Amino acid sequence: MIPPNQPSDVSVTSSFEKAPEDVPLPPNGNGPGDDLEKPRDTVESAPPPMHPEEGMRAWAVVAGAYCALFVSFGWINCASSSSSSSSSPSPSQSRTTRLTGLKDLSPSTVSWIPSLESFVMLAGGPIFGRLFDSYGPRWPLFFGSILHVFGLMMASISSEYYQFILSQGICSPLGASAVFFVATTSVATWFQKHRALALGITASGSSLGGVIFPIMVERLIPQVGFGWAMRICAFLMLFLLLIANLTIRSRLHHKPRPVHVMDFIRPLGEGGFALTVIAAFLIFWGMFLPFTFIILQAERYNVSPELVPYLVPILNAASIFGRTLPGYVADRVGRFNAMIVMSGFTAVVVLALWIPSRTSATSVLFSILYGFGSGAFISLSPAVVAQISDIRQLGVRSGTFFAVVSVAALTGNPIGGALLPNAETGSYLRLQLFAGIVMLAGSMVFILARGYIAGFSLREKV
Repeated sequence: MIPPNQPSDVSVTSSFEKAPEDVPLPPNGNGPGDDLEKPRDTVESAPPPMHPEEGMRAWAVVAGAYCALFVSFGWINCASSSSSSSSSPSPSQSRTTRLTGLKDLSPSTVSWIPSLESFVMLAGGPIFGRLFDSYGPRWPLFFGSILHVFGLMMASISSEYYQFILSQGICSPLGASAVFFVATTSVATWFQKHRALALGITASGSSLGGVIFPIMVERLIPQVGFGWAMRICAFLMLFLLLIANLTIRSRLHHKPRPVHVMDFIRPLGEGGFALTVIAAFLIFWGMFLPFTFIILQAERYNVSPELVPYLVPILNAASIFGRTLPGYVADRVGRFNAMIVMSGFTAVVVLALWIPSRTSATSVLFSILYGFGSGAFISLSPAVVAQISDIRQLGVRSGTFFAVVSVAALTGNPIGGALLPNAETGSYLRLQLFAGIVMLAGSMVFILARGYIAGFSLREKV
């Protein structure tokens, strides 16, 4: 049974499209088959007319959003996986300095740049979420594209630490934030039946970017230098962003709305949304640690030097499947149900496989399984937020969601570094336990969120 005043799981579209004339509306103004999208007493009674969902136009939006995620979250994956919190020299740390062009500073100092990139990209959610709700995707996407490319171009000619902070740590990820949020939110407005699959395909663009960009940077810097390596990456981004700007559209009719701080805070007063945010925070807290430390951990236990540089690309390649296949299943069994299974699976992989990993074979196996599981969490997150949100407030609510979890993304790596006394001789057990336990706790909170929304019956498609 669904508790009183809690939304039920059906269609996000039918609630907010103009109802067909031959289908009578109930007193609350919603069409038949309303969704987990919003409690009924908050849905407006006269929704604007919309175009039919899905079809070629909708999948064109997915194609553009795929390009947008490739250049936004894909680049952040590249930066995050190259960071290190250790103070002892290692090949992975030299990759960090090459990615930032800083050779004279300690790795711990340099690692704040990729950490800041992750934080700024996610923390920009409330800003660009509100802009999307008010103006649609066109202008936020256009200016975000300019900022992202301009920031990397400026990084290519930077030489001082503060210059990299401004260009690569603030300007570029701020643009990437606009691109990321506009792309994912636009896709969510076009799909209901296949929403998790569409968002999974979209999110897989970031996985491919996480494979391509690290290899590009590794190969280009020795041949053309840091400056031209950044410019070549920026030109590739510019081309893909042109495609994104030409194809990404929203299915909603947007109109400017006044900005109220409570619009961002109010969703946290809803039990289901608050529990979902807490669960995601815990998982994000530990999720980036394997991305950051898998190379150092492999080097610590003498994994083949030829294999070590490819562990993160292997992880991101597996994430492509993790971001698409679970989305396909989630549309059939329920998005919260799929999220619970995949987040629990990812935590178990950390605790049961990464902790005892000492060989090349186990390192590769962990990279594949963790990439698959963590990819599913990334792709399902926008889907579960959309499922418990009024689609016309999705920008703001997604922004609130990602702004909260951005704090976890910012603090997770420093906590992991503090739990790792020495990367070359110390044990990784405390870091690995922290990552696995907080992610397992997050999956438990997802169970509570599902129970609050629709009860604990295993038969419910939630």
